[in-house]
Amino acid sequence: MAQLMKRGFSTSAALAKAQLVKTPIQVHGVEGRYAAALYSAGHKQNKLDQISTDLNNVRSVYKDNKKFQEFVLDPTLKANKKKTAIEAISTKLGLTKETGNFLGLLAENGRLNKLESVVSSFESIMRAHRGELFVQVTSAEELSSSNQKALSDALSKIGKSGQKLTVTYAVKPSILGGLVVTIGDKYVDLSIASRVKKYKDALATAI
Repeated sequence: MAQLMKRGFSTSAALAKAQLVKTPIQVHGVEGRYAAALYSAGHKQNKLDQISTDLNNVRSVYKDNKKFQEFVLDPTLKANKKKTAIEAISTKLGLTKETGNFLGLLAENGRLNKLESVVSSFESIMRAHRGELFVQVTSAEELSSSNQKALSDALSKIGKSGQKLTVTYAVKPSILGGLVVTIGDKYVDLSIASRVKKYKDALATAI
């Protein structure tokens, strides 16, 4: 990780060797490691807000521009060509040097295809950094207004005093029924699909 910092944010030898700033929440996977490194660098340089704005802009372009999305996900492009291209795109978008270097690092390491999940992971870190609690409730069918209100009222009690709570609702038919509730970096799976899987696993073990 120290090497990643050195390559991605070579502002000084001291910065490269310094310990990473601990993230306010735990993040997981490859995307989590990159997001944590970016958070650490941005925190030390006091540019977290600028980087956050940059990444939101990049995500908007990713969602709205099919060509850019295809470029990001294209596995046939060589890493050095992707790096050169993404650095040029970063300049065109007016991104900060730190964000541009970071995107170049993702491309160089063959991880640009993780862009969307890295941005989401960084966004989760920043919500915690700002003292916000983000909750996503996923159901198989759209919940009624009364059910959403009841859930929001119940969820408002889990936050700390003065903590801003944001609750969003998503529909995912594949969970069959029940709910999947994501709270910060944790989640509770109360879906029927999860129960069916447990039953199948139990039966497979018994046979």
